[in-house]
Amino acid sequence: MIQVGIFTGYFPYDLAQTAARIRGLDFNTVQLDVSFKDMDLSTNAIDSAKAKKIRETFRSNNLPISCISAYTNLVHPVPAIRKVNLDHLRQIIRYANEMGSPYVISETGTFNSDSDWVHDPKNKTEDGYAECRDVIGDIVAFARQYGVTFCVETYVNNVIGSVEETLRLFADINHPNLGLLMDPTNYFEEHNIGAIDLTINRMFDALSDKIKIAHAKDVKLAAASVGVTMADIDGDEAHALRGVGMIELPAPGLGALNYDLYLSRLASRHPNIPIIIEHLEESDVPRAKQFIDGKLLVNGL
Repeated sequence: MIQVGIFTGYFPYDLAQTAARIRGLDFNTVQLDVSFKDMDLSTNAIDSAKAKKIRETFRSNNLPISCISAYTNLVHPVPAIRKVNLDHLRQIIRYANEMGSPYVISETGTFNSDSDWVHDPKNKTEDGYAECRDVIGDIVAFARQYGVTFCVETYVNNVIGSVEETLRLFADINHPNLGLLMDPTNYFEEHNIGAIDLTINRMFDALSDKIKIAHAKDVKLAAASVGVTMADIDGDEAHALRGVGMIELPAPGLGALNYDLYLSRLASRHPNIPIIIEHLEESDVPRAKQFIDGKLLVNGL
């Protein structure tokens, strides 16, 4: 059966309290955000002792860590910022297995200098793709040294933002240490939001064999352009994002995604995969979990 989890970053507490609160909500897995109020987890402060403490705390609460967040802009146009981003990603990869999972996740990023969530014309050029591919190739080679699989999360406003671009990346980097984080809401734009079932089926027809972990949020067309919309929560930008342009990205059950189709296609190839809830506030977690649990129950998953 599909396992339902949540990002630890929606619980902005110390390590022990975060694990206890999530366990109290009856989750049985988490996506680890490497950030807790009582720990210095800046790049150079991450070490084996802290990794072991994190792993053992979640295991003691019967919450295996299914994957680890390392979200950053891999192709930031400012070289110094890109270096900082990639150094932190590599440090998380270095200690990932000691933290409890061999899967480390990031989106690919954008050449936009103002926002990690906004499109840039260079994203869709051959030069932009080649630069991004080479960065990811280096990351995958580094991950291999540590027995880690780097999982790309496709997002429409990034360099790798479509089914076709995702397939091209996997063809160019045909390596077992490259995987895919499946989040179907990330493939929608104004031009295809009216064809949700068709788009979901295209994703799974093309990409099912690449998937390692799945996400659960929602998607819908905004009444008017929303710019870049962030929720007012104690969390990083990746957790606060709620929409860009004409696309809103609310919590699961609050949009138009066909969850029956999504979960059925997901389970057909990955019957025991973790699905990680996101894009919500802590107060909304019980509702969102009930929604996902209900969809899994109805669909026999």
